[in-house]
Amino acid sequence: MPGSPRRVRQGATLTLVFGAVLLTGAATGAWGEPLPVPLPPSMDTAAQVAAGRDVTGADLTPQQAEQLVDGSGDRWAAYLSPQQYTQFLHGGYLGVGLSVDRTRDGSTAVTEVSAGGPAALAGIAAGDRLEAVDGTPADRLPVTEVVSRLRGAADPARAGTSVALTVSRGGAAARRVVLHRALLSAQEVAVDDPAPGVVRIAVHGFTSGVAERVRDAAKGARAVVLDLRGNSGGLVEEAVETASVFLDGGPVASYEARGSRRDLTAAPGGDTATPLVVLVDGGTMSAAELLAGALQDRCRAVLVGSRTFGKGTVQQPSRLADGGVLELTVGRYFTPDGRSPDGTGLLPDVAAGDPSAVDALALRVLAGLGMHP
Repeated sequence: MPGSPRRVRQGATLTLVFGAVLLTGAATGAWGEPLPVPLPPSMDTAAQVAAGRDVTGADLTPQQAEQLVDGSGDRWAAYLSPQQYTQFLHGGYLGVGLSVDRTRDGSTAVTEVSAGGPAALAGIAAGDRLEAVDGTPADRLPVTEVVSRLRGAADPARAGTSVALTVSRGGAAARRVVLHRALLSAQEVAVDDPAPGVVRIAVHGFTSGVAERVRDAAKGARAVVLDLRGNSGGLVEEAVETASVFLDGGPVASYEARGSRRDLTAAPGGDTATPLVVLVDGGTMSAAELLAGALQDRCRAVLVGSRTFGKGTVQQPSRLADGGVLELTVGRYFTPDGRSPDGTGLLPDVAAGDPSAVDALALRVLAGLGMHP
């Protein structure tokens, strides 16, 4: 069903997943592939799933895997075929190519439009007001639900399915636009210079190599704006390595899975002096929330924007016999101060009621931190 969180998925990795998908980027995270583990002969796969056990190596058809997902009662459970896994791991996502957020007056604004995507081709631009999605007033829905309805089921085979939007601009009359979802290629890192000496690094998703690109972009900057708006998650090791760019060792997060706790720590030697602002919104989720929460708790950055999505659960991906991946929730993760964003999200240090004013607000915060562009 469009808008169901379980269907709002982009991909999987093969140990721990902190991902879930909204608008852009690959959405899952892991540290390598588990060794195949044969299933005990005394239990069928459905019983293994119900018992919360690893089902790596299970010989299931795609239909059987989907049935297990449907019957699991797990809102974040998902099955991905081998092709879907490969596409999404490298940054592909299904959508219409736009980001939204709630403004101070309660309206829903388009904050970003991907060049060449369905929304851009239909003439939708940043600053437009999103009035309705498939006939439902957007302002009556949480932003996360608006995003879910825009994306639909995150299955590449569903590319071409449509969503009807009602949009308006300025004082002009609202218009109805039917967009067809497409499999889009995400540019995970974009860099610009909003002011002299200030580097803005927009990270749309954590795929392989993102942390190194962030590190390179931040070199020599007098101040950094790390833009995590619309970032739906990614490879957890990349999120931790990105934290290491701005931290000198120490905790990044901890997670619980199957009754045990593990700690994630930053590498030593990161830049702890350059003023840093992190931009967040309702599309900041999962591994992106993990990173934002670490920088906030460690007093390394000032968070600016609006409340984050609130996805703090951990999924355990199991590689099936056919190469597909079955993801099931096994626990939660916590920030260094022990907070779980699950269900509540993270509150910014400086709230921005108007999404269009966030970039200017970030520069004012940097000035307050001693950096004067």
